Amino acid sequence: MASLDDPMTLALRERLRVLFPTMRLEAVEALAPDSGATADATLKAEGYGKPVRLRLAGDSGQHVELVWRVAGANEFGHDRRSDRAAGTLLAYDDFARIPQHIRAIEVGAVDRDGRLVPLPGDCELYLLTGYAPGTLYADDLRRIAAEHAVTDADIARVRSLAHYLAALHVPSTRPNGYRRAIRDLVGHGEGIFGIIDGYPPDVASASSERLHDIERRCVRWRWVLREHENRAVRVHGDFHPFNIVFDGPRFTLLDASRGTVGEAADDLTALAVNFVLFALEQPESWARGLRLLWQALWREYLIARPDPQLLAVAPPFFAWRALVVCNPRFYPRMSSNARDALLGLATRALDEKRLDPTWADELFR
Repeated sequence: MASLDDPMTLALRERLRVLFPTMRLEAVEALAPDSGATADATLKAEGYGKPVRLRLAGDSGQHVELVWRVAGANEFGHDRRSDRAAGTLLAYDDFARIPQHIRAIEVGAVDRDGRLVPLPGDCELYLLTGYAPGTLYADDLRRIAAEHAVTDADIARVRSLAHYLAALHVPSTRPNGYRRAIRDLVGHGEGIFGIIDGYPPDVASASSERLHDIERRCVRWRWVLREHENRAVRVHGDFHPFNIVFDGPRFTLLDASRGTVGEAADDLTALAVNFVLFALEQPESWARGLRLLWQALWREYLIARPDPQLLAVAPPFFAWRALVVCNPRFYPRMSSNARDALLGLATRALDEKRLDPTWADELFR
């Protein structure tokens, strides 16, 4: 019998001693990933993404057979570590719900030193972060909407945000990142499909027919955008005013998401749509207030990072962000007129195959 002393098998053996204290690890063999049948018998527990069969023996002749799995990365929605964690947790929960299914004994993680770290079966994962002192950028927009004017400091802040994004959006070479971002834009639970499904019935200016019509347009856009993999850049993924904290002229960001690879227009539209949103309920704030921020964001970004295609690929991202802020789950007091105007702007961009920043002015005439 070959050695059972490779590091991963040693880590497995230590964990199995806790779970099965009266038994010892006797054999380890890799299984074929698809069929579950034995492939090559081996005593080395290796091959991330491949199931491994474990045979335990007791002193009285009893045997237990188990299968150990670590999810592998692939382009079918498992390219991010968070995807693989979600799939593993879902398997643990689902196995127990199905009659005559194999039993899920434990769910856990492999740390960077190769140790097995078990998670309680009914746990929720948590994240501990630092704290950003200051005020949300959304507070600036509320003030500007109420006072109908911007200050020099407001212009300086939007310029700094535009230049930050221009520097952030460096090319990404992560495989499949752009197609994944476009797929998530349309089909993810936080994307267009999920946001539309989250609308209550009979929303004024957002009937089921209108939402269905916008959705159909966005699906067509997926096939336009998915071929633009050369546009893949590093992105924040949720660059809106509630994720930006200013402390004087400096700012800190919260909640980067969606794998941080995607389309530059995603970050730009996530911020820009809010300048229109905050003005729609107080139209007087547009001309000498939020309009200046809207214009400065697009202008300063394109000066800092020239991108002739940006406004031509922006429509479905703007539509997504418009659908988010128009959903009463997020802004329950939004008027039907404001919702109609914003969804109308999104639909126009989808149809015209570009987002023209000057069109926003027409909403306030």
